[in-house]
Parts: sequence; C-alpha cells; structure tokens
Amino acid sequence: MYAIIATGGKQYKVSEGDEIRVEKLDAAEGDKVTFDVIAVNDGSLKAGKDVASAKVTATVLKQDRAKKVIVYRYKRKSGYHKKNGHRQPFTAVKIDSIEG
Repeated sequence: MYAIIATGGKQYKVSEGDEIRVEKLDAAEGDKVTFDVIAVNDGSLKAGKDVASAKVTATVLKQDRAKKVIVYRYKRKSGYHKKNGHRQPFTAVKIDSIEG
C-alpha cells in the first residue's frame, strides 16, 4: 500500500515505514504531522473524492539543513566574480500510517 502526498509544493510517493526529507515544517522533533493525500493505492488506485477522508500521519525525526551548494557567478573580461553558498533547510519525517 502506498499513498501520494503533497507538501511544500512537491509530491511524494510514500509507504508505511518510509523516511523522507520534505521542505521545512513548523514542528519540533518527535511531533506528529499529517499530510494532504492526493491518491491511495491498496490494490487499486483511488483519487479525488474517494480519498477525501484519507490521511497520512508521520513523526518528525529531525530539523536540519542539506549539504552546501556553491553558487558561483562570473562575467568574463570584467573581473567580476562572486561566490556564495546555500544550505536548504529540510525536515526528516518517518511515515507511521496510511489511512484511506
């Protein structure tokens, strides 16, 4: 059984026990969170009105930031160059149950 959830402008295919990284959520470690369900597959795919009451619950494992990505801007012949780094924050969650 799997579900497709939406959070942070992205969609994720999850099953029970999966650990995924999603865009930063406003929740502390150990908190329970629920996600919007787009579709559920338990032998046959259900979507739309069929999954209106479905929900996916998960536990927040940690709040962290991803590895640094280097952004380097350069314009030739003018001597212009600029180096920046960026670390995107994320929330690691473990899927506890899929009800639907």
